[in-house]
Amino acid sequence: MVALTGSGISAESGVPTFRDAQTGLWAKYDPQELATPEAFARDPKLVWKWYAWRRELVEGASPNAGHEALAELERSVPEFSLVTQNVDGLHQEAGSEYVVELHGNIRRSRCPVENVTVEPDEMDHIPPPCPNCGSPLRPDVVWFGEALPAAGLEAASEAARLCDLFLSVGTSGLVHPAASLPYEALENGATVVEVNPDPTPLAPHADFSLRGWAGEVLPRLVGAAFG
Repeated sequence: MVALTGSGISAESGVPTFRDAQTGLWAKYDPQELATPEAFARDPKLVWKWYAWRRELVEGASPNAGHEALAELERSVPEFSLVTQNVDGLHQEAGSEYVVELHGNIRRSRCPVENVTVEPDEMDHIPPPCPNCGSPLRPDVVWFGEALPAAGLEAASEAARLCDLFLSVGTSGLVHPAASLPYEALENGATVVEVNPDPTPLAPHADFSLRGWAGEVLPRLVGAAFG
């Protein structure tokens, strides 16, 4: 079984979507102009502050019933892969262990020179320096213009090709290459179930398209299957 999740499941926990986060002091900025390597090179302090603010929003959120249902599924089936486009870490907080993070994790920091995740050891500078080489740290997320992690994308693609059941949860189906995963599953004979309150491009192709929020639909599905 494979589950692909998008921003919809996190929105139920109060995590604003990428564009909905542009409020208050940040309303005047285009998020696509902040989430790029060029923006970080031009004004690393501004980009770091924006991500620090978004990180605070994430850390104030808790997993919802949808996250918890997916964690229960992982414990209930022999092989389960959770692929997420979200960067908030709520799946792991809910108890999911095998999570492929296609877009990274906003709670982590990465050294752009050494290309390794590190924990800042001093926060006097913004952005903080890498404790190993002194380079300014960046959020460990995939920015516009950057490739997704090859290993993660290949693991997600392989899981989609081999699975018997594919769940598409809270994702618009518009952001590629993640949007192609349910079609890979369909082409290889899997049953595809979409859970989303709104219609998406996947809906006409899915075997089942369930209109509703993940926090309402997924616990009922898990209860029916394993309750």
